[in-house]
Amino acid sequence: MEKTKIQLPIDEMPTKWYNIIADLPEPLPTPKEPDTGPSRLEFLSKVMIKKCLEQESSDQRWVAIPEELRELYVQAGRPRPLRRARRLEKFLKTPAHLYWKREDLSPTGSHKVNTALAQLFYASEEGKEGVCTETGAGQWGTALSYASCLMNLKCVVFWVRNVHDWKVDRRTLMKMYGGEVHASPSDMTEVGKEILKETPAHPGSLGIAISEGLEYAEKHEGCVYCLGSVLNHVLMHQTVIGLESIKQFNISGEQPDLMIGCFGGGSNFGGFTLPFIGEVLKGKRKCEFLAAQSLSAPNISRGKYRYDFADHAGKTPLLKMYTLGHKAEMPPIFGDGLRYSGAAPILSLLRNLGYIRTKTYPINEKVVFEAARVFLQTEGFLPAPESSYALRAMIDEALKCKETGEEKVLACNLSGHGFLDIFGYKKVLDL
Repeated sequence: MEKTKIQLPIDEMPTKWYNIIADLPEPLPTPKEPDTGPSRLEFLSKVMIKKCLEQESSDQRWVAIPEELRELYVQAGRPRPLRRARRLEKFLKTPAHLYWKREDLSPTGSHKVNTALAQLFYASEEGKEGVCTETGAGQWGTALSYASCLMNLKCVVFWVRNVHDWKVDRRTLMKMYGGEVHASPSDMTEVGKEILKETPAHPGSLGIAISEGLEYAEKHEGCVYCLGSVLNHVLMHQTVIGLESIKQFNISGEQPDLMIGCFGGGSNFGGFTLPFIGEVLKGKRKCEFLAAQSLSAPNISRGKYRYDFADHAGKTPLLKMYTLGHKAEMPPIFGDGLRYSGAAPILSLLRNLGYIRTKTYPINEKVVFEAARVFLQTEGFLPAPESSYALRAMIDEALKCKETGEEKVLACNLSGHGFLDIFGYKKVLDL
């Protein structure tokens, strides 16, 4: 029987996160204060988890995962399998070997649980009463609601209005975990009220929702703000994905020639690839890395590498990253987790140095969702709309191998399942 699943035993689960800052070819540009207004760095020190802010600026290569947190990771299904997509290979008639990491097997259906559990663990240790956040596709809001439930903390979620309104079932799941969910822009914050006054039917954006979350944390004592992507500590928490994958590829007897991930802010792409990129930087392996995006928000593909705010209202410090502009208008898509103006500073630096290449796909998402249907009909699993971008890119690369005859090993991160995204697939594929 052909082997299609590589599963690590629990005692092989990573005990440390990998912090690539220690191995970058040049120093990561530090956050800056804007020329006017109050100190944004001081503001973050008041509204964010202290331990996460310590990790944000850490230059330690390895950061220990607390034992209690590792137990929560096990409860949430870690380690997660690496699969070989042999049926998809046969369907495509490609000589390429196709692998996919199963981050869809978390309790909430996405990789976001990896950092949600970490952030809530630290928030609980610091005696906080609750957390607040933004969410785009809803995966992060669900993950934080889940983690908050385990820690008996309150969770407030500002959800991009356009997605909030059509993902009714995911909204219900958040509420079942105990999350308090508000469509963003909302009338809960001054940022939201101002936007609604000008545009009552504003579809919202991740940048606006971040601003609302930050304002809410500032005004509610005992509540801290948690971010689901972009920042250094978030990407570090997610490296459990790539660290597991390194061990699993060693078991398989093969090594990836190309690693692919969908790209919004960068958390799933970074979590999957950074441990491998670290080995490339040290000369220990050869591998290429591809970020798949929507033309709705091609931040790391077509943005400018410069300092910019990470939120709509300019409450954050300025970060050196690829950005479309923190107030950029981006057309709504069903893969809304990819619709963000800026890219993670770590990944932006690596992109600028030539270690990451990119691929963009049309805003109508038809070609992307067709790839999801092919994957569903061959491998049997329905990916999240965002993950479908990675699958589309992997299929495209596999078809190139069909033309050239190259037996490349291609790997993608399936960052979430699509069970609560059926409405989007129905609309785009006209089902």
